[in-house]
Amino acid sequence: MSSTVNRMPLIDALKAIAALLVLLNHFSSYGPLAAAAREAFPGLFGWFFEYGRMAVQVFLVIAGFLAARGLSGKGQALTVSPLPLIWKRYLRLAVPYLAAIGLAIIAAAIADHWMDDEAIPARATLAQWLAHAFLLHGLLGFDALSAGVWYIAIDFQLFALMAILLWAGRRAIVAPALVLGVTAASLFWFNLDASWDNWAIYFFGSYGLGAAAWWASDRRQLAAWLGVIATITIAALIIDFRLRIALALAVALLLGFGRRTGLLEQWPNARPLAFLGQISYSIFLVHFPVLLLANGLYAKLGLDSTASAMVGLLLAWAASIAAATLFYRWIESPAASQRITAALGWLSVSLWSLAQRVGRLARRAVLGRA
Repeated sequence: MSSTVNRMPLIDALKAIAALLVLLNHFSSYGPLAAAAREAFPGLFGWFFEYGRMAVQVFLVIAGFLAARGLSGKGQALTVSPLPLIWKRYLRLAVPYLAAIGLAIIAAAIADHWMDDEAIPARATLAQWLAHAFLLHGLLGFDALSAGVWYIAIDFQLFALMAILLWAGRRAIVAPALVLGVTAASLFWFNLDASWDNWAIYFFGSYGLGAAAWWASDRRQLAAWLGVIATITIAALIIDFRLRIALALAVALLLGFGRRTGLLEQWPNARPLAFLGQISYSIFLVHFPVLLLANGLYAKLGLDSTASAMVGLLLAWAASIAAATLFYRWIESPAASQRITAALGWLSVSLWSLAQRVGRLARRAVLGRA
């Protein structure tokens, strides 16, 4: 989906809106700027604080929709090993993610000199950084180095689980049935227990709804298949109503009908939304370092008026979009990511070759002395 021809305007629009809502949720949650904004406009910023995080459901459903498109476009089993696909997904997520973690560490160090606030992550340890690098920080109980990074780990887990389920099925009917079965298990059981929220199974209900929407939209009996999806989800909501799951169902139905009717590739025709949707992952990654610096500068300057807080948030919002634009161009875009991955591959091979040479020289020296 890197080219303009292959882009889906409806998905871009949903991603753009969801990314901005997540940004506003964090802008209303962290630091003295958020405190001042919630005090001045409790209704508006209280809503962003309480409900903005639910925009993550949009990303979960879209991710499942696109994963089904890429791994099992016609509901077929995955016949090749899922490991190379999982590794490719890791690189796609991790290259920009690790760069953003580096920015967050730098921003936290600067902000720590300007203010004393619980929003600033503690100084990173090597073990903590390695846990983040392998997307295990949530599972191992390490504090996050940036806001929202739990989602990247969950996204990777979800893709890996989806690929393994499609490969394990080995038959056209069994493979999607496994995915839908795990989706139902998540909706009726695992998603009801918050102790699972560091594992993919907790979120697989929303992810699986996205996958089901892709498969259902390619059937002749569209209404019947989407009706089954809606019925199962509504039953889960009757057992325990969760607004996030209701939102996920609405997005899944929108994508399913959108693909079937052609709206997915045609509407809305709005370039700003298309642009923000394209850089939405970069927005998600870099806005927190920007917010830390904005809060730190606000505290350092000793500002405390409502006007200064709102100007600070507006400037931080604009700076986040600008930083995300540059970040996408130089780090996240497919071309940039390939260059970085190739450079890292060359570096790892060179270091391994150097280590082998040093080892041989050391052995010769030891044998010579002997």
